[in-house]
Amino acid sequence: MAELALLRITRIVALVYIGLIVPLAGCQNHMLYHPSRASEASLVQSASVQGLQPWKNTKGETIGWRISKPNAKRRVVAFHGNAGYALHRTYYADGLGGLDWEVYLFEYPGYGARDGTPSKDAFLGTSRAAIDELLAADTRPLYLLGESIGSGVACALAADLPQHIKGLILVTPFARLVEVAKWHFPYLPVGLLLSDKFDNIASLEKYRGPAGMVIADCDEVVSPEQGRKLHAAYTGPKLLITLPDCGHNDFPTNHSATWWREVTAFLDQH
Repeated sequence: MAELALLRITRIVALVYIGLIVPLAGCQNHMLYHPSRASEASLVQSASVQGLQPWKNTKGETIGWRISKPNAKRRVVAFHGNAGYALHRTYYADGLGGLDWEVYLFEYPGYGARDGTPSKDAFLGTSRAAIDELLAADTRPLYLLGESIGSGVACALAADLPQHIKGLILVTPFARLVEVAKWHFPYLPVGLLLSDKFDNIASLEKYRGPAGMVIADCDEVVSPEQGRKLHAAYTGPKLLITLPDCGHNDFPTNHSATWWREVTAFLDQH
């Protein structure tokens, strides 16, 4: 009788566990991606105030924002984190544009005014098309910057185009997204549930250019250990900058922050 009771309890626990997992699996994109939306007219106006112009593809679609500096020696495309939209990251235009970089802020599908649904495939497909157009239009060196989830996009593109990407700037990056998910949800089989498995360690195995990595020492979202793990695994030229007493969303972004010059000086050496 005791064995039968234990079996019943086990079955009930298993059913409850499955009942919790199935809804989570179905809504994981809503848990992973947190886009903000706005009309294109309002975004164009906001961009203009901040000295940015719409970045359009060859079809005439707005795919982001840019600071036009045709005489700048270097170009960089910035891929932002999983929340907000590209114009919430104008500090990249300020920080790198002030150091004579031509800066492009890429907008993900489903963010800002851009059509589409956020996903790894959507991010990589649209960003690869944008990079291909930039490479075809201009021979100046092209760098990629990836913040948080954007580090997954930047590393994947570097793996696909290792001969064309001059260098990487990775801000609050992770080593493997599934490990971040396990850290937050240790009681769930996230390895089975997570569909968008960005793996930066695997991506960078196909790339050998310089990579500057900037981690927040008190990162409560990705964890600084993820950035250190990625840095330790990478075998190409690399730089690790640790920002003390900073969390995932409160690292210094003003144009006078020293890490801008540290990371660009490192990239210039290579």
